Amino acid sequence: MRIGILTGGGDCPGLNAVIRAAVRKGIDGYGNAFVGFRDGWRGVLESDYAELTIESTRGILHRGGTILGSSRTNPYKREDGAAKVRETLRGLNVEGLIAIGGEDTLGAASKLHEDGLPVLGVPKTIDNDLGATDQTFGFDTALQIATEAIDRLHTTAESHRRTLIVEVMGRHAGWIALHAGVAGGADVILVPEQPFDIDEVCRLLHRRVARGRVFSIVVVAEGAVPVDGKVGTTGEQLDEFGHVRLGGIGHWLEGEIERRTGFEARATVLGHVQRGGTPTAFDRVLATRFGLAAIDAANERRWGMMPALRGTRIEIVPLADAVAQLRTVPVDDYDAFSMLFG
Repeated sequence: MRIGILTGGGDCPGLNAVIRAAVRKGIDGYGNAFVGFRDGWRGVLESDYAELTIESTRGILHRGGTILGSSRTNPYKREDGAAKVRETLRGLNVEGLIAIGGEDTLGAASKLHEDGLPVLGVPKTIDNDLGATDQTFGFDTALQIATEAIDRLHTTAESHRRTLIVEVMGRHAGWIALHAGVAGGADVILVPEQPFDIDEVCRLLHRRVARGRVFSIVVVAEGAVPVDGKVGTTGEQLDEFGHVRLGGIGHWLEGEIERRTGFEARATVLGHVQRGGTPTAFDRVLATRFGLAAIDAANERRWGMMPALRGTRIEIVPLADAVAQLRTVPVDDYDAFSMLFG
């Protein structure tokens, strides 16, 4: 069987581990051949590809990013996109396609499967917000990077008696903000699932000062919003999946906290550093397990499915389940940790 592989959406630590595992097991275990499409769905639409072999995928396990490149191309935003995907696969004698990606990439894959194309998914996102799987690879690495940054900011905050705001990724889900904030001992954590009251934020900071602490750390997800609904964005232009570019909530908080409390505040935006660089051991292993399970599913022709982590085991679940509903932070989880704020 000749199989195609693509990586779509934002890059993520562990993508190369999936590619490596799928190619090695596919060639040695099943006698498969592989085509790697460049830059996600763009490569499929434009028939831009390279042959993947054991030799070409050597030494990539520990590398961040993706050797195939990525983009936010949406095949359903192109004229006759599904037909072009089918034409490319047929022209290259590709019998099935493995799409590695998050909500948008897998959403497109699920639609293509509904349109009769042989597609499998592999879940990835640092936001950890995909349904049907307990965790996605990339999240653990992003969490470690964010936690280390918070640890480093503690000493500067204390030395200068400042309130430091740390803005982390998380458009709709606050998993990175919540877990990194708890692990880093943040004094306030703000997530997209819970619109926040800026007066309550300032009250917690005042209470901390009243208890003799001269500095504070506030961790905020990029998608967090105040109760009045203002959202931090860096422009009005939408990508092909309809998303506006987020950013700015950290600096908004900086100004509001200084104005309302008189405390000196500074914002740090971690941005793309969270999803770059070497994946953690956990993410390398999880990504490898997903790659191995995906190639088994492909050779069993279980199209429209994807590997998922359920507890400690890898299970094969319907791809549609991954994109039916986002996996967000439960209210109970946030409320339990909120007792530590201030």
